[in-house]
Amino acid sequence: MTTKAFGARVARVEDERFLRGRGRYLDDLAADALHVALHRSPHAHARITDIDVEAVLDVDGVVAVYTYEDLTGAMADPLPLLIPHPDLTHGRTQYALAKDQVNYVGEAIAMVVAVDRYVAEDAAARIVVSYEFLPPVVGLDAARAADHLVHDDVPGNLAATSTQATGDAMAAISRAPHRLALDLDIERSACTPLEGRGTVAKWDTDNGRLEVWSSTQTSTGVRAAVAAKLGLDLSVVDVITPDVGGGFGVKVVHPWPEEVLVPMAAMALGRPVKFTEDRREHFISAAHERAQQQHVEVGFDDDGRILGLDVEIWHDNGAYIPYGLIVPIITTTQLLGPYKPPVYKATFHSLYTNTVIVTPYRGAGRPQGVYAMERTMDAIAAALGKDRAEVRAANFIQPDEFPYDQGLIFQDGKPLIYDSGDFPQMLDKVKALVGWDEFAAFRDEMRAEGRRVGIGLACYVEGTGVGPYEGGHIQVETTGKVKVSTGLTTQGQGHQTVFAQIVADELGVRFEDVEVVTGDTRRMPYAVGTYASRAAVMSGSAIALTARSVRRKALELAAEALEANVDDLEIRDGVVEVRGAPGAQISLGTLAVLSNPLRYAFDEASKAATQFSVGDPDKVPVPEGTSPGLESRDFYSPPRSTFASGMHAVIVETDPDTAEIRILKYAVVHDCGRLINPMIVEGQIHGGVAQGVGGALYERMVYDEHGQLLNASFMDFLMPYVTEVPETIDVDHLETPSPLNPLGIKGAGEAGVIPSAAVFASAIEDAEGIVITRMPISPSELYDLRRTHAGSDEAAVAAVEGDS
Repeated sequence: MTTKAFGARVARVEDERFLRGRGRYLDDLAADALHVALHRSPHAHARITDIDVEAVLDVDGVVAVYTYEDLTGAMADPLPLLIPHPDLTHGRTQYALAKDQVNYVGEAIAMVVAVDRYVAEDAAARIVVSYEFLPPVVGLDAARAADHLVHDDVPGNLAATSTQATGDAMAAISRAPHRLALDLDIERSACTPLEGRGTVAKWDTDNGRLEVWSSTQTSTGVRAAVAAKLGLDLSVVDVITPDVGGGFGVKVVHPWPEEVLVPMAAMALGRPVKFTEDRREHFISAAHERAQQQHVEVGFDDDGRILGLDVEIWHDNGAYIPYGLIVPIITTTQLLGPYKPPVYKATFHSLYTNTVIVTPYRGAGRPQGVYAMERTMDAIAAALGKDRAEVRAANFIQPDEFPYDQGLIFQDGKPLIYDSGDFPQMLDKVKALVGWDEFAAFRDEMRAEGRRVGIGLACYVEGTGVGPYEGGHIQVETTGKVKVSTGLTTQGQGHQTVFAQIVADELGVRFEDVEVVTGDTRRMPYAVGTYASRAAVMSGSAIALTARSVRRKALELAAEALEANVDDLEIRDGVVEVRGAPGAQISLGTLAVLSNPLRYAFDEASKAATQFSVGDPDKVPVPEGTSPGLESRDFYSPPRSTFASGMHAVIVETDPDTAEIRILKYAVVHDCGRLINPMIVEGQIHGGVAQGVGGALYERMVYDEHGQLLNASFMDFLMPYVTEVPETIDVDHLETPSPLNPLGIKGAGEAGVIPSAAVFASAIEDAEGIVITRMPISPSELYDLRRTHAGSDEAAVAAVEGDS
């Protein structure tokens, strides 16, 4: 079969609807619903001694008020710890409404349900909560010191300590000809989707069914959690994800407190209930990421080849840890990137603080790991006086070494084995794109004009396509249209386009005849979710397998109808044809009719499928092991994760007076296996680079010592505008197909953001001649670094003059 759609730059089918304002987001639903507002803690750490709701009960328009005392059964238990781990010895999760204590500013204490959001907000503000204040633990330094505890029963604020090693790293380092130690820091940041969290619920009293709409990345996970918490059979709960205005990881947690509280209220009140998060709520009560402190020790030879690497990481997991240890596990296992140190040891300590919880944000621990590894590579190059690209090349896994086992266990609990790649070729490509070898001459030109420029390079490997499974369902309608459904959700990635491209080729139908639905448990009740760059690998593979099953069924039906051999048939544009026999053909729509033998005929086409038209009286209309309908459902479960990879390079200019950082050139080379749609992959890269620029240069969550978030608005939390993002991003692709799935693909969703902190630190350091150990970096911080650096140089000169 000739590939027609797979690999083509097909325009996204989703875009016209969105551009015309026809999107249907959570807040567009249930105009008649009651509205929810939460009373949230203004304190980071306190015991609740009393909650007085009397002033709310008589407010006109208030329908109900709930506190922890109103929760019963499983609703009164802590929310789930979604991903347990043997090393997570002190896992703690919050209650849907705070029970005895609050542990971060923004924790939900009471819920008001009213006729509209205005009344609900005003009423929630009237609730009076009395507190006994406790000392807050803010930041990793305070958590590590453990002078105070976030949870009384968690010694040292330590949720977990975990180590993976491939040998005695410190012994290897001590024997190495050269040794270095680095202390690095990445500060807390967060994704900021255009649409915050939101939930709508409707209880059908007559039929005992619950319908929930949620702006989520995992509709099936929300469904399971709601059913468990409310004591309902899974079969009576439907969860639908409408259009979602961005997820980026923050919406993968399930359930959020509101996702169980809103359905609970809808059932109790017998009316639809809605919660939509405002922007401040998102800042103070959703999720953050990134914050880590890192200590790296490395031993290396004269060529810069690493002989031993030891990394210790302190990870801030916030006040609770519902998503387990996924982020620091990814940091310590993905840190190695495209390199092969013979001996490696990594230890992380996951610590509680009185701040918002930490869960995956696009990149999910990888930006921190890449930062540690690439800063180490730059430090080795500087120590040896070597080219930074040359040092990286000396440590690469070679193309003939795949599959390459790093000797570690990845986040999916399976061996960390890279499936394919070609890192030397990728390095050549990115150097050519950015003009690496010509940069010295460019720097000289800029210096002559009084301008200061620097170049940076960062390499990464990204685990994608994490299991355990995804599924697909395909049905060919009697009209010839093809309906496709998969359970994972969509937040703008172009799933309707790429999945249709897969089906068009696998089934032999027109791309325009394929319709894709995602995130609706009524259509696909079994699924996992959209995260970890897994949609194309997991659902794409499941859909491909399903399409092949439908194709086999169609060819068998056509062979009988056309009295031909299956091997002589082909499908083109939805029509089965007999090779070499013009006119001998039958459409998939007609085969859909034939696949469902009926008692009655409703139109001319269906006459062929009535029970009275069966020619052979001994023939069973629906043979054992088959089913009516030209449709199929199949699932894909991977043997282990696929591993995409990439390299970014950037040229920056730093203003000598204002210390502003301007991007002059940005280049990306990326390998995600076979490309389903290069245009969509490039769009993912461009969006990721924009987020990476924000994370490296602007975005930071700033807490004071009392646990108050000081920049919980877009007035204070800086994000890059289009003027700060490179107008042109030079992208090149390298395709090393994965042998682990039927399409040879790997994920691409997080690629653009992963190396950003590392590549900008490298370029700024190159421009300034000042070692960069802390990210993100703002102009004011760079300005202060310059002053500190100048002061240390002056002190060194004075010391030398004094000695002389």
